[in-house]
Amino acid sequence: MASPAADDYLKTVYAHTEWQDAPITPSVLAAKLGIAPSSVTEMVKKLAAAGLVSHVPYGAVRLTDAGTQRALAMVRRHRLIETWLVQEFEYGWDEVHDEAEVLEHTISDRLLEGIDARLGRPRFDPHGDAIPDAAGVVDREPFVLLADAPAGHTGRVLRVDDRDPELLRALEAAGVAVAATVTITASGVDLEGVETALPDGAAHVVWLSA
Repeated sequence: MASPAADDYLKTVYAHTEWQDAPITPSVLAAKLGIAPSSVTEMVKKLAAAGLVSHVPYGAVRLTDAGTQRALAMVRRHRLIETWLVQEFEYGWDEVHDEAEVLEHTISDRLLEGIDARLGRPRFDPHGDAIPDAAGVVDREPFVLLADAPAGHTGRVLRVDDRDPELLRALEAAGVAVAATVTITASGVDLEGVETALPDGAAHVVWLSA
């Protein structure tokens, strides 16, 4: 079942559970993709028939082993392209997601391998998301969502969600960057030794090392 639409579904299912445990439902999948629930229902049936997802009516959608491998291949493409755009073309981290959504379906495997080699086989993209290697292996360390981190916790910024460009720009303006050190204080956060006010919504899009 080769189609860009199918790849987008699989990638979205994978990404939903990458940083939290709750499985994705068809209604959430529809919202994330911006597609009518009825269209999602039909595509999920096709993906299930192809052995790429498992699903029961009104239940969660889960990737099979085959679906996971295909999703990882698309995630690898997307994140390598984002990294390439930032490092080679000086895109901002708030500008690359939509570009990568288009390019991931068009570049050849040969070009993708060339990009990976030129970048020095990066392990993470500009937002801190792990880039699967060519075999689908993902390297990730234990993490905690900023909103769930207790007072006194100190951790490095591992990942910042890339879906909201405006929030990404606000976080960058506040000094938030991947690998920055954050300590949770009684009144907020200490960022690299400075008490910092983060923009609204930040606590739910930033992950720290556990």
